[in-house]
Amino acid sequence: MKENRLFAAALIAAGIICLGWFLKAGIDNFVNKDRQVTVKGLAEREVPADKVTWSIGTKVTGDDLPQLYEGINVQTAKIKNFLKQHGLDDKEITVNPPSISDLEAREWGENNRNFRYIVSTTITVATSKVEQVNKAIFKQAELLKQGVAIEESHADYEYASFQQMKPEMMAEAIKNAQKTAEQFAEASNARLGDIQNAGQGQFEIDDRDQNTPYIKKLRVVTTITYSLKD
Repeated sequence: MKENRLFAAALIAAGIICLGWFLKAGIDNFVNKDRQVTVKGLAEREVPADKVTWSIGTKVTGDDLPQLYEGINVQTAKIKNFLKQHGLDDKEITVNPPSISDLEAREWGENNRNFRYIVSTTITVATSKVEQVNKAIFKQAELLKQGVAIEESHADYEYASFQQMKPEMMAEAIKNAQKTAEQFAEASNARLGDIQNAGQGQFEIDDRDQNTPYIKKLRVVTTITYSLKD
């Protein structure tokens, strides 16, 4: 009988100890559950654009439509030849059909005009040969010397390979976020725990500056929440 009482007492004591341990663990977990730090990680790159779309607009004016069509074809041929001299191929050059504006058909037009028709067209270059296009843009004044009236000249640059850069830049952004979180944990006399929450990341592509649109600035920002432990 005495041994049974001792055994029962031992079981009760063990139960009390286990209950105390679980209570302590629960209290610690409750106390530390809000101990978190949210940080941002940044990765940046400067890269040359790898795709360019260049639009060149030209026009001729006069009163004789057949002569104007011939003139616009001459202008177009000169522009295409200029582009080919700078390393561009026929498959990279698109010539839009010419458009005609009849000034006499405009009710709001002026009566004392020097010509009736404006025939215009746009030549578009779409290529990955960014360097060749840049050289051509800097030398497009040569077209003026050939009598080509350039009405518009505009180039849009892209970095089409950004998708390939995403994983590398995301990994760098996460690594930088972890460094920041570790510094915060050290300053707080704590240890960095597991990731509690992570954003997908914000990706941005901008011109480095307004004077060099062919240089792109890539930026990845990720937001990560870590737990902190004593």
